[in-house]
Amino acid sequence: MTTEQAVLDEDAPLDLRLSDPELESTVEHLTTFIADVVDDAGAEGAVLGLSGGIDSTTVGYLAVEALGADSVHGLVMPSVVNTEDNMSDAEWVAQELGITYDVVEIQPIAEAFFEAFPEAEDDRTAAGNVYVRTRAVMNYFVANYENKVVLGTGNRSEALTGYFTKYGDQAVDCNPIGNLYKQQVRQLAASLDVPEELVAKTPSAEMWAGQTDEAEMGLDYDTLDAILALHVDGPLSTAATVRHLDVTEAQIERVVELYERSAHKRSMPPAPEPQHL
Repeated sequence: MTTEQAVLDEDAPLDLRLSDPELESTVEHLTTFIADVVDDAGAEGAVLGLSGGIDSTTVGYLAVEALGADSVHGLVMPSVVNTEDNMSDAEWVAQELGITYDVVEIQPIAEAFFEAFPEAEDDRTAAGNVYVRTRAVMNYFVANYENKVVLGTGNRSEALTGYFTKYGDQAVDCNPIGNLYKQQVRQLAASLDVPEELVAKTPSAEMWAGQTDEAEMGLDYDTLDAILALHVDGPLSTAATVRHLDVTEAQIERVVELYERSAHKRSMPPAPEPQHL
């Protein structure tokens, strides 16, 4: 059994996997996209943060295929809430790809924020966002110095549900996998020969200790992807989605709530209509 089959042959509510020709075309499309973004910017390569998760790993593999290992710089940026295993995986990915990488401890930087406004330190969401935004600043610090672009690592499932930090992990120059659902990212990763243990790894933003994506969102990625594809992105009504996927109305309402509540994250900051004085 192949890595792709072992990871993906599950009882998902909806099979969103690409055919082999579609998958091959997608890899070519995404690598061309990365190369074009770098070329259009007059840049000398790309910088990306490596977390040890499937999304950043997949983008790393695509970037190396698009630009060559010498043009990709990885940043591993642990804080006290990151597990040692994840950071080891991030370094492992960089070594497997043969790219230059640096380990930058961001805890001292975050502590400066906490000391400046200690009232907010115990708010785990506020504190977690400090870590994410600190990484974004570091990505751009290195990218500006090296004349590189910053590659985003977010997928479509996260974008539609707002599962990212505003001006944090979406503060990037482009999102190569931004139109792929999580199920498709796993498939793409397997096709790129990403190690199986990373393809099957439990997703976590690690904004605080013990956090997992699926626990925070309240449903697993396969169910989330299916509801997004058929109801939010697609034309099916709530009743039709319930029948087709065998999910509950409550699950659909949860996904719609996440989508609607995060609309501001997917838009430019609003400004008032111009006055005709």
